[in-house]
Order: sequence, then structure tokens, then C-alpha cells
Amino acid sequence: MFRDESGQRPTQKIFTEVPPKYDFLNRLLTLNMDEGWRKKTAAKVLENKPERVLDLCCGTADLTMHIARNASESAELFGLDFSHTMLERAKEKVAIFGEGRVKLIQGDAGNMPFEDNFFDAIGISFGFRNLTFENPDAQLHISEIFRVLKPGGRFVIVETSQPSNKLIRWGYHQYMKFFTAPIGGIFSGNRAAYDYLAYSGNNYWSIPELSDVLKKAGFSKTTGTPLLMGVSAIMVAEK
Repeated sequence: MFRDESGQRPTQKIFTEVPPKYDFLNRLLTLNMDEGWRKKTAAKVLENKPERVLDLCCGTADLTMHIARNASESAELFGLDFSHTMLERAKEKVAIFGEGRVKLIQGDAGNMPFEDNFFDAIGISFGFRNLTFENPDAQLHISEIFRVLKPGGRFVIVETSQPSNKLIRWGYHQYMKFFTAPIGGIFSGNRAAYDYLAYSGNNYWSIPELSDVLKKAGFSKTTGTPLLMGVSAIMVAEK
């Protein structure tokens, strides 16, 4: 399991400290494609006109913003993240929608403060890997997501993936190792976090593997859509 010398996941530090260039790095390291991917993810989240929506591991509210711009006025919108400092940044962003439009909650993805079958739809953008990759609480996190999602509801994930083409997969792995890790480390001041990002991204599940994991957790139907030749993917799982 990839951890730093303190025994913690390197991302814990960066998600707590939130360097000023965190959002900038997301754009830089994805060549500004991450926002387009989130927009597509939000559309999948809202496809069935859900009345109660959660952005899980919402961070600085990038996905939340896309959801809030396009959700019906009657929809209840929530964002949950464990990092207080991330949520402070998120509050600044969602303030444009008016007080109370988006309810931001600090909480644990493995013990969410919601009733069973609470949400019509749950979205998560580039956070599911942190909940599941070499994580002893992976099954707890997945079962908790399943618990708070209504029957017939959908769980929409946008996450790094594995290209099926071997040459493209090799190139993607080199990019993560020799561009994402060093550049992210320089700008953030936290090389360990971006070493972890590259390592976990290069070893995370492919679309078929992620589909199998979700079906074993109880989801009845999954649909995966590759992004940029498969370096990322949107997965829709139905309960």
C-alpha cells in the first residue's frame, strides 16, 4: 500500500492543506480536459432528473458546480468531503447559486450522515480511486454508497482508467510517471501526493474491472464510456 513516511496516504496532506494552485494543477495535468469530463459526468448524473443529488468527495466543488448549473430548481443538492479546507474553497464557489442551494457537509465516505435510500443520484469525480485503490476500507466505502442510493438510482464515476490499446497504455503510464508526478510535485510542494497519483493511476482498474467490482457490490447494471482513448472513463452504475 502506497503511503508516506508518516504512514498516511500522501493525498491526505494535500487535501487538507489545499495549496493555492490545486485547481490550476487539475487543469494543467489533464491539459484542461478534466472540466469537459466533469460536464459530461454531471449530465449523466442528471439524466433521469433526480430530486436529491450527492457529489461525493466533492473537494473544491468542481463537479458540484456543473451539477448545480444544470439541475432542476427543485432538486436538493449536497456535497460531502472529509477535508474542511477543501470545503471552505467549495463554499466560495457555490455561493454564486445563493445561500442554501448546495448543502456542503464535512464527513466520512465510509460513514455518511444520510438515511438508507436517500439519494436519487450520486456523482464522484476523481475521488473513487482514493476510496478504493489499495484501501483496506474499499468495500466499506462501496457498500456505504450503495446504502444511501435509492433503488433505481444511479452512481456516476469519472476516474482514471486503463487504455485497452497497449501502446496508448504505455504512453499514458509514461506521462503519469514523468510529467504528472514531477510537475505536480513542483507546483504543489508535495511530491509524495503526485507520486501517489501517478502510481495509483497507472495501476487502477480498467472499465471491465471496475464494472466487475461494482456488480459484485450489488449494482445491477453498469455502463462504461472511455475518455481520451481510455486514459479516463465515465462509469454509470444502477442500483
